[in-house]
Amino acid sequence: MRKALRWLLSLMVLIGTVSAAGTATAAGPADSGTTTDIKDRILAIPGMALVEEKPYPGYRYFVLTYTQPVDHRDRSKGTFQQRLTLLHKDTARPTVFHTSGYAVSTRPGRAEPTRIVDGNQVSMEYRFFTPSRPQPADWSKLDIWQAASDQHRIFTALKKIYDRKWLATGASKGGMTATYYERFYPRDMDGVVAYVAPNDVVEHEDAAYDRFFATVSTQECRDRLNALQREALVRRAPLQEKFRARAEAEGATFDTVGSLDKAYEAVVLDFVWGFWQYHTEADCASVPEAATATDQAVFDTIDTYSGWSFYSDQGLEPYTPYYYQAATELGSPSMRMTHLKGLTRYGYQPARNFVPRDIPVRFKPWVMRDVDTWVRTQGRGMLFVYGGNDPWGAEKFRVDKGARDSYVMTAPGANHGANVAGLSEAERTRATARILAWAGVAAADPQTAAPLTTYDPRLDKRELRREMTLRP
Repeated sequence: MRKALRWLLSLMVLIGTVSAAGTATAAGPADSGTTTDIKDRILAIPGMALVEEKPYPGYRYFVLTYTQPVDHRDRSKGTFQQRLTLLHKDTARPTVFHTSGYAVSTRPGRAEPTRIVDGNQVSMEYRFFTPSRPQPADWSKLDIWQAASDQHRIFTALKKIYDRKWLATGASKGGMTATYYERFYPRDMDGVVAYVAPNDVVEHEDAAYDRFFATVSTQECRDRLNALQREALVRRAPLQEKFRARAEAEGATFDTVGSLDKAYEAVVLDFVWGFWQYHTEADCASVPEAATATDQAVFDTIDTYSGWSFYSDQGLEPYTPYYYQAATELGSPSMRMTHLKGLTRYGYQPARNFVPRDIPVRFKPWVMRDVDTWVRTQGRGMLFVYGGNDPWGAEKFRVDKGARDSYVMTAPGANHGANVAGLSEAERTRATARILAWAGVAAADPQTAAPLTTYDPRLDKRELRREMTLRP
């Protein structure tokens, strides 16, 4: 979830669709059942305001703000403006409620379930990510229940207009967010599709990550990556001078993490994780041999997969809400990294190290245990999709006998961009059939279930961002 990928919205394509029954349907936006313009209906919702409307063929696309209470338990604490977007197709279609768990993109885009069900999409910016941050910021009001309550209020307001089935979805922290929303408001959604969602139930028990990195891919690839990472610490002095020169040129400071040396090591320790999170086994050959690589080659390779700027104050600031949540509820991974023995000074630093010291932090270990227990024993209509080579999948959500119509599926060889399309054929068909059924547009034959709309690279390319403590 680290580096946001950018793309240009430049081509104009009309998307034709076919209904589950095989009847051609119009691609243009509609407002079934009323002559009132959809924008007027949306803006009639108390607290809803328009930022802008952007054109996109076959849809109406709105960037909006919605007035939310800072504290859903105590409305006297004031309000803030939460940003959201709406990709409107037709009020007669199902709606997908999407969140990344971070800031919201204001460019038109579809999550995979939106394409599968040919639906509308509401995308919510997570509270405390700018500009959706209360002023002054009372950080104690940033927790998973308050965020789920934000979603509940938006859903309740829009359900009056979009009265068909609703699905919740998101990837990585967004998949976690969709899961937490279902735990606290299980009657809102008709189904949940959570992609690559980590489930850190016990904060200080992270052996699953050690097992992952000891077995992922081939021994040759693992050795190559580990050797380059080790070399970056062996050559700490000359490479850190390059890092210092870059930081000075960029005006970077390191008050939050504590020192340039701590930032340097944190970036290096991210290297192997970052490789598997965003890349594939095929990229192993592009990593230079540690023994013969120049200082510049080592420096540039670490930058490619980790990013030297990330642990500066300037790099961390946009992610303060994430690190605060990791330090108070979500947890964060740690690893032993025996191949670096004797070379590390700080080890995998806790999430608290990446939160400014003037923000109070207290970890609540019961929060993730509660969610995990609920998903395993009471979840219904939930699909979890993971990548076989994604480190974040080392600690998965599970569904036990108490869960109903719920599934955990893994895309072979996939990274943090894993999706339904990357599953094996049998699981892809089954997952698609369940998503369509939850959305109320079930395929005539579940054995041949397929998305109701075709792939559009401008709308459907998933944004990967650095977002956990890779550190993600």
